[in-house]
Amino acid sequence: MKIPNTISHIRVLNDSFEFQSNEEHQQGVAKMAAEFADAFGMKEYGELLGLLHDKGKEQESFQQHIKKESGFQPNIKVNGNYHHAYVGALLLKKHFSRVAPLLTNCIAGHHRGLYDAGDEKELLKNLIPQDVTDEVPQIDIQLPQIKLEVADLHHLERMLFSCLVDADYLDTEHFMQPDQTRLRGTKASMPELLEKLQSWLDTLKRKSENTPVNHIRNYVQEQCVSAGNAETGVFSLTVPTGGGKTLSSVLWALNHAVRNNLQRIIIAIPYTSIIVQTAHVLKNIFGEENVLEHHSNIDFSNNKDSELTNRLLLATENWDYPIIVTTNVQLFESLFSNRPSACRKLHNIAKSVLILDEVQTLPIDFLRPIVDSLKTLNRVFGTSILFTTASQPVLTGELEGENALIKIKGFSHIKEIVPSDAKLYDKLRRVDLKIDDSAKDYEEIATQITQHKRVLCIVNTRKDAKEIFERLPKEGITLHLSRMMCPQHIRETIEQIKDALKNEENEIIRVVATQLIEAGVDIDFPIVFRQQAGLDSILQAAGRCNREGKIKRGITHVFSLQKISNLPRGFISRTNSARMALAKDSDWFAPETMQQYFRQLYSRTQTFDSKDIKSLLYNFYYMQFETAAKAFQLIEDNTIPIIINWKDSLSLIDDAERFTPNYSLMKQLAQYTVSVRQQDFNKLKEAGSIEELFQNIFVVRDKLFYDEKVGLITTNHWIEEILIK
Repeated sequence: MKIPNTISHIRVLNDSFEFQSNEEHQQGVAKMAAEFADAFGMKEYGELLGLLHDKGKEQESFQQHIKKESGFQPNIKVNGNYHHAYVGALLLKKHFSRVAPLLTNCIAGHHRGLYDAGDEKELLKNLIPQDVTDEVPQIDIQLPQIKLEVADLHHLERMLFSCLVDADYLDTEHFMQPDQTRLRGTKASMPELLEKLQSWLDTLKRKSENTPVNHIRNYVQEQCVSAGNAETGVFSLTVPTGGGKTLSSVLWALNHAVRNNLQRIIIAIPYTSIIVQTAHVLKNIFGEENVLEHHSNIDFSNNKDSELTNRLLLATENWDYPIIVTTNVQLFESLFSNRPSACRKLHNIAKSVLILDEVQTLPIDFLRPIVDSLKTLNRVFGTSILFTTASQPVLTGELEGENALIKIKGFSHIKEIVPSDAKLYDKLRRVDLKIDDSAKDYEEIATQITQHKRVLCIVNTRKDAKEIFERLPKEGITLHLSRMMCPQHIRETIEQIKDALKNEENEIIRVVATQLIEAGVDIDFPIVFRQQAGLDSILQAAGRCNREGKIKRGITHVFSLQKISNLPRGFISRTNSARMALAKDSDWFAPETMQQYFRQLYSRTQTFDSKDIKSLLYNFYYMQFETAAKAFQLIEDNTIPIIINWKDSLSLIDDAERFTPNYSLMKQLAQYTVSVRQQDFNKLKEAGSIEELFQNIFVVRDKLFYDEKVGLITTNHWIEEILIK
């Protein structure tokens, strides 16, 4: 095979070498990047990035480097610096100065990530190497025609970066690993998926009982089909718990995607427990081959179809899939990332439908950058957004904090899918709330719970859950649920609860849990106890009560616990005081009451941008991509994961010790992991129970430290599990 003048990649095939020329690679990347960027009207920008991104490979030093590293000429000497990414950026700056401020960072950072402005400026002080030709493509490139706001610009640059890096990865893969390219295959279209869902719903309706709840679910679905014909925009599906919003939202999304020629459905969810449940339902309807589940706890090794497993793994890289179910953390941290691996997927969010489930859980101290990013996705990139919840927060108009200087501009308009005059909250009213603000101790709450046979109690911390659970009589089925249990244990316990509730012979079923159970987990108790919290959390807990309307009225008791001083500062003061500021005669289930609650909560907020992302990214000539990416962490995890001894974990630990740990094995071990605070880690270490399996990978082998009912046992149980609002 003829060796090209400028080599981009060298592939070893049996005992021979194959070469991809730099021209061929750049043309391939340009074609794909242009196609990706065409989704938001910037085809020429994508093409230009592709044609220039690897110009630096013309350097003799790089040609020497690639020949040496590939083994083609292992003894060749590499003379000088072979780094190449900055060269294309310099040429772009020289020949396309009008658009250079938007594009140079994309090329300069296409391997290491987008630079902070100052670092990029220093990099571009370099000279164009003498052995690189000054030839550039002749492209008539115009400034963007769309009116852009200052908050849009960093997203636009990151989106173009996404087009380039994904095209670069894919073209390289096509040459170096063609089998992987073939695995990506073809995907089902939105019309095909809509037909599948409609058929599934028709069958479900024929089998369903003629109950008031099912009448309302059918009504909600009819509204979703009708509203799906609207043009792209920002929408809301505010449906009481039990109204069937999960399937209704997907029904709306598919109708809307077909109407507007949108390319995929992305569902972002706050909790992995809801993701697993939602993905399971959707896979049953659409088939596993059409639903990508992407979150930290997913373990693809359980799939017996190795080809499908590999397809799913590849799809996590860039979200080129019909339906994606993921976490809020994965979505938003990618939108603010600077890394190529995280940004690859971003262009596939353009011209898609984005469903944000349980939108009331969006962290208030990140609300400014989150809301601004969603507005940009809709206005600039043609993404339709749907907020779904039973507890709709205020996201329109001007949102004010504790003083006039703390404010953000929300959405100008959010279109509600179900008309407010439908009064669904009245028709689906299945629960009475009973409020008791007098402080109780653990014994008193346990006694009250014991008075009921089928009852769920939800508390704010792991300690509280364990203390109350241990005071319950061990009769019938009595279960504990918290993140002191590993993910696999949690999943099995939730399934155990669901199975137990289905069996009428199980007279006594008592469950004490943290809030991991209160949103999106389909369980139904006649009586629920909820420790005092924000109104949205209380109503989520009430959603686990009389969910299917099997009795006339369920009861949710709201109670207060003594000794709550160890809760994180601000939790009770903000959420509880916002709730208590509502009028005494307020109907807590009414949507207007929820809006009043969120305005009260916002008015107690000191910031909507705790990491000052605005100052880092809202100045076009001084955008700090790398610094902002490090700052934008929705969950500040100061805990340490520990692998515990439960069921199959020891055999997996043995495999890890005998073989080099790989991605699949570590994902499996993650299902047997509990995260603890530093002080609890230290206590376990002092007790001699912790062993460092590999660097920063810890294990507790002693079975005595993991209880079948409550999970990991530590000497200090003050490990909080609440979302500070």
